[in-house]
Amino acid sequence: MPLFVLICSDKPDHQPVRAANRDAHLAYLRTGTAVSQAGPFLDGSGGMRGSLVVLDLPDHAAAADWAAADPYALAGLFADVRIEEWRKVI
Repeated sequence: MPLFVLICSDKPDHQPVRAANRDAHLAYLRTGTAVSQAGPFLDGSGGMRGSLVVLDLPDHAAAADWAAADPYALAGLFADVRIEEWRKVI
């Protein structure tokens, strides 16, 4: 079964939005079994500037629904979200 990867970029100057919604986002990641792996993209100084989430879901529509319900997305943190189908090889 393929996996789906969310590649999310934060809006500029939205670090306070990320911080205010981090606990809810982390709780959402731990809900159910959809999330295989997840973590932030970092800028040159170690600050968070986006997110990568690998989802084990049946199809693109389910991945899009999951992404739309993420507290970060609901708070308007992301400038863009890409959803790519992906197959793990190694």
